[in-house]
Amino acid sequence: MQDVTLVGIDLGKHSFHLHGQDRHGQAVFRKKVGRKQLIEFFAAFHACTVVMEACAGAHHLARKLAGFGHQVKLISPQFVRPFVKGNKNDFVDAEAICEAASRPAMRFVTPKTESQQMLSALHRVRDSLIRDRTKAVNQIHGFLLEFGISLPVGQSVIKRLPAVLAEHTLPPRLIEILERLHAHFKYLSEEIAEIDKEMARQLADDDLGQRLLTIPGVGPITASVLSAEMGDGKQYGCSRDFAASIGLVPRQYSTGGRANLLGISKRGDKNIRRLLVQCARVYMQQLHRQSGRLAEWVRAMLTRRHSNVVACALANKLARTAWALATRHGTFDARPGLNAPA
Repeated sequence: MQDVTLVGIDLGKHSFHLHGQDRHGQAVFRKKVGRKQLIEFFAAFHACTVVMEACAGAHHLARKLAGFGHQVKLISPQFVRPFVKGNKNDFVDAEAICEAASRPAMRFVTPKTESQQMLSALHRVRDSLIRDRTKAVNQIHGFLLEFGISLPVGQSVIKRLPAVLAEHTLPPRLIEILERLHAHFKYLSEEIAEIDKEMARQLADDDLGQRLLTIPGVGPITASVLSAEMGDGKQYGCSRDFAASIGLVPRQYSTGGRANLLGISKRGDKNIRRLLVQCARVYMQQLHRQSGRLAEWVRAMLTRRHSNVVACALANKLARTAWALATRHGTFDARPGLNAPA
């Protein structure tokens, strides 16, 4: 067992499958353990490289094993799949993780800190509550439309639903249903407001988040998401690598020495990509108030490209700027004559 330099872990909910290799890539052991046994095993095991897929529980386990002196690496599951040999099972998956980690050009995922995971959890809960609130609003609109009442689009009219119900004659049971939906709508709105306050408090204590807020068009939601998902940005070699990881660079389909660039690839985290594109559109809507090199570039682009294309290009620039601020510990300065981070 002292010859083991690399251990691959196939993560599970209750059971974990380990595959150990020496420095020559030869299998040394295979082991199936429970969660408690896994911690005890690595607490007593000599320091080595531990590799696992970046999935549920991986970041917590990575921090735990790193505390025992092990070097922990996380790999995206899509990069492990090509190394699975023969029929799939848990031990074969653990071996494939070792094979993937042995490649010199393999890319790894930086383990998240506990605060980053908490902020990410807040965002997921907020998104879920917003979806539930939208469903409640749509149901109210739909039920009223079935009884001949057409309300304007949006949530503002839902807030004065009792006054709308008083103006029309509706079945008592339908009014009860609508009142329940209205109460549910108010509850969801209050929960979303509380989460927004909690995120604002966390963002106020986050140095990177405050620096990201200096980017034009970027608000608290986008800044906190970038802070939680990007971290210090050192896992990316350059700003373009980060933009490519969230699908904001052209998709390439080249052959025979002839380059062919298509639309954006739309790979990676679609939530970050959506938020950055929204930030770009907000910046473009307020372009008459903006100044500096970035505003001049956007105005020049709008003279020869469609606004949707410019929005994606600007989102790409915002992503690169965010990476630059994270790695260089600076702030955005849009004054004329100064180079904005890119």
